[in-house]
Amino acid sequence: MNGDIKKTGSAESDIKKTGSADPATEQDTIVVLADSLSYYGPKGGLPADDPRIWPNLVGAQLGVPVELVARIGWTSRDVWWAMTQDPRVWAVIPKASVVVLAFGGMDSLPSPLPTALREGIRYLRPDWLRAGIRDGYGWLQPRLSPLGWPMAVPPRVMIEYYERIRGALEHLRPDLQLIVCLPPTHDSPYYGHAHPGYARTRGAIIDWAATAGLPTVDFTPPSIINFQQPGHNPDGIHWGFDMHKAVAELVAAKIEELGTPVPEAAADTPAATD
Repeated sequence: MNGDIKKTGSAESDIKKTGSADPATEQDTIVVLADSLSYYGPKGGLPADDPRIWPNLVGAQLGVPVELVARIGWTSRDVWWAMTQDPRVWAVIPKASVVVLAFGGMDSLPSPLPTALREGIRYLRPDWLRAGIRDGYGWLQPRLSPLGWPMAVPPRVMIEYYERIRGALEHLRPDLQLIVCLPPTHDSPYYGHAHPGYARTRGAIIDWAATAGLPTVDFTPPSIINFQQPGHNPDGIHWGFDMHKAVAELVAAKIEELGTPVPEAAADTPAATD
């Protein structure tokens, strides 16, 4: 395994030992591990309980609670760190009926500066130095992005994190259903409208999911439509609400197809409307 991943024994040993869910715990919750595509709209970030974002649309359609664990810029590495360090994740996994892995898009983005250096810009002082370097990087990024290298997280390293996440969840909850979302593409001026690493990232996730025997949901087709229509975020990365609805329909349909346990009342719950 790549040295980028700390060797601490088994993947499961890095996660809080909550064990299997208590029999008294109602396992009816959809847990979504994601990046900012799960909660950003056409004008910016939204609260996790906003009814217009796709995780909550899925919950409304199926009549079940949803727990969203996400943050802007999260890659597979960040999701793994959240699993090992965020007590909220430890609290929601015992309640889950299904975990939706909805990340990977940030992994595929070109990162002209190595990730450690790029993310370190925010810590620079004094303020004028940080601002100057940030502006300089903002000028370089769209011009260097078509090169496609280095990537935020290379596919091989990304898949190591996916597998650690899968293995840890399986250890804690062998009964838990996982769904893998194939990340969308973008049309962002901040990346020179270029996404050269996308095919490699997508292919790696497809191959890994097939090997692991996990079902997938493809966000690519609706994302292409999203950026061809008005109403999406002008950053060319985040979505409009029509895209959130389209993604919600895909995810909800997959959960229903898999027969993931939901409350009996869900059958009588109408789908979310505007």
